[in-house]
Amino acid sequence: MTAIVEIQNVSKKIKGKTIIDSVSFEVRKGEVFGFLGPNGAGKTTTIRMMVGLIGISSGDIKISGYSIKNDFEKAISHVGAIVENPEMYKFLSGYENLVHFARMSSSIPKAKIDEVVELVGLTDRIHDNVKTYSLGMRQRLGLAQSLLHDPKVLILDEPTNGLDPAGIREIRDHLRMLARERDMAVVVSSHLLSEMEMMCDRIGIIQNGKLVDVQMVNDFVNGSETLYEFDVAPKEEARILLQNMLSDSELKITPQGIAVPIKKEEVPSVVKGLVTEEIQIFGVREITKTLEERFLEVTESKEEAAHV
Repeated sequence: MTAIVEIQNVSKKIKGKTIIDSVSFEVRKGEVFGFLGPNGAGKTTTIRMMVGLIGISSGDIKISGYSIKNDFEKAISHVGAIVENPEMYKFLSGYENLVHFARMSSSIPKAKIDEVVELVGLTDRIHDNVKTYSLGMRQRLGLAQSLLHDPKVLILDEPTNGLDPAGIREIRDHLRMLARERDMAVVVSSHLLSEMEMMCDRIGIIQNGKLVDVQMVNDFVNGSETLYEFDVAPKEEARILLQNMLSDSELKITPQGIAVPIKKEEVPSVVKGLVTEEIQIFGVREITKTLEERFLEVTESKEEAAHV
């Protein structure tokens, strides 16, 4: 897949303090890339550099091959963005707001405005004043605004902040559709782990201004090993046997049985070993780690490594 956004060894210093430290990653066409980290980790600062709202201390950001530092107008012409909350003229209708923003770009026809309105599901309310809109509707109007000029890259900073579950799902579905059907690269920052798990193809984790890891969401959640829970009896005999069979693995006793970190292809041999020793097996269940569990594992291990 083609990389359309390239973050190249980017750092940001403010008053001598390093806020972003040598961050590098790329975003590809047709994917939703999640930028994940706790509040204050550096997500918004990185996004502000990506859209040119603040300068880059060192490194470079390229969008569709153009440098934000050296060829800003060409680079930013490929970007649609909402940084923090979309700001609209509340005394105007949604449609009048879009007409106003369309004037800032050349050659955006009325048909294009109608297209993005339908795309974000605002057709029934687009001629109402924005002051009557819910937060979710204002987010969708902001999304429509950012799509007016057919960007190749959509950058959204905390797009689900303050939304109710229905609004979160709407935004999530729109972003997935844009990536899939429009072959758009979508960059979304958030601290909501559950949302990123459902929305994104890949995630990059940032902590204290440093990029900790970039992985496919499924690979990141599952890791290289998965926990398998064995419902067995007698449990203590089974535990001793499993510990001898898997001397390098850390077993966990659960209410249902014994959880073992092994790969899928290792399960049959473990079952065979237990059966051979006349251990009763009532069930084997895969325990999938949540994104939150993996996030804490990764960030805590990095914290420990930093203090060694």
